[in-house]
Amino acid sequence: MALPSVDVPAPSAPPPVPAAPARGARGSAVVAALNDAVVSGLITALVLLPLVGFRATESGSGPLTLTYRFGLVAVFAAIVAILRFVLTLTVWRRDRKPRARTEGPTAAARLGTLAAPAVKPVFFGFAIAYPFLSILMAGGLSSSRYWVDLGIYVLTYVMLGWGLNIVVGLAGLLDLGYVAFYAVGAYTFALLSTSVPLNDFFAGHLGENFWTAWSFWICLPLSGLLAAFWGVILGFPVLRLRGDYLAIVTLAFGEIIRLVLINWVSLTNGGAGISSIPPISFFGIPFDSSDTGFAALFGLEFNSMHRMIFLYFVILGLAALTALATIRLRKMPVGRAWEALREDEIACRSLGINTTLTKLTAFATGALFGGFAGAFFAVRIRFVSPESFTFMESAVILAIVVLGGMGSQMGVAAAAVLLIGGMELLRNLSFLKADFLFGPDFDPSLYRMLIFGFAMVAVMVWRPRGLVSSRMPTIFLKERKAVSGALVKEGHG
Repeated sequence: MALPSVDVPAPSAPPPVPAAPARGARGSAVVAALNDAVVSGLITALVLLPLVGFRATESGSGPLTLTYRFGLVAVFAAIVAILRFVLTLTVWRRDRKPRARTEGPTAAARLGTLAAPAVKPVFFGFAIAYPFLSILMAGGLSSSRYWVDLGIYVLTYVMLGWGLNIVVGLAGLLDLGYVAFYAVGAYTFALLSTSVPLNDFFAGHLGENFWTAWSFWICLPLSGLLAAFWGVILGFPVLRLRGDYLAIVTLAFGEIIRLVLINWVSLTNGGAGISSIPPISFFGIPFDSSDTGFAALFGLEFNSMHRMIFLYFVILGLAALTALATIRLRKMPVGRAWEALREDEIACRSLGINTTLTKLTAFATGALFGGFAGAFFAVRIRFVSPESFTFMESAVILAIVVLGGMGSQMGVAAAAVLLIGGMELLRNLSFLKADFLFGPDFDPSLYRMLIFGFAMVAVMVWRPRGLVSSRMPTIFLKERKAVSGALVKEGHG
């Protein structure tokens, strides 16, 4: 009996092994990238030649004077060509394989976690030593005025960023009107410190100069508490709002406060603002040249920089208070409730957490530190006006929180230093005023918002979770490990 024939398939040939690219292929890729870069540079030069290469300026007698800036066009074209060449060989390479995304923290995140315990002491140590380093590098006390002012300016935004981080980063409530609490704190201190009835009352009971010397220290907590009260007032109408609707309402709140400051002339003096705010004192000791002043009391030669250095340490202390309070609150039940609210409000409700109280405490706490920063702003400038509290201030503070990494203390501090300090240093780029570039009338600081926008786009493309994308958990089981920012939900209210 013959067995049926069975067709046995022939063994398939092994798949061909891709050959390594030859040197000629690599050379052709480099040549193609070089040609593309040259073409891109030429197109950039042709486009910018009529826009940037020629500049018409009006002289004092009336006629226009045409100046040429071909060097600037060449610089822009070279920048575009170099960037195009690098991107064509790296990111835009045709045979480039997409990188597989891995769950969990990356190597950079793990390295950052290991360095985190040392970063915070180094940051605060440098912040404490900064004014002394400024004096040493500038060559004297008076010549360090600009750098000390810059440090005060940066630390103010660090504090504001940490205050808004409570609302946006921890509780997940998008707030576009945070500048309103900043304004409430500033105007509260300005109105109380310049109040004639209060001055007369304390002059009759505690001495003629008591209110002038102690007004800041008395009004500082009052400014924070009143700002926190307005935070609760804002929180009640937005309890059921989320996402874009919450952002619109908070934006409207900030604009309402600014318009009230402009139009309530009898109280706020309108657009003219409030001036003659009493200066800060060293706990009742004035920074003046009298025999009872700070310099005479401590046996120093009088210098106006004593007040500036003291202001620096005051804002450093307020910023440190904000950081410590945030860290402590995050470990408490209210902080865990904030993070639960950020992750999932429905699950938060199902666990029995009072979301109304949680939202109100987040708004009030963030507003409290915003009010402290506003009072410091008023005593530092000694003048407040509605123009200092526009929407752009809220946008910058929110950008600091988002770019630094929502919920990250050190990320927010790093973003504030880069955005505020870096943009302020544009004033020192004097080489851009050369005749073959922008000319002697060029002001680099006018382009800080343009650079600010490019920085935001770049970070959102390459670091969408912020500069510090990993988070340290509040509670953990057996071992505390960093959590990747990709696993933490972005709060939208």
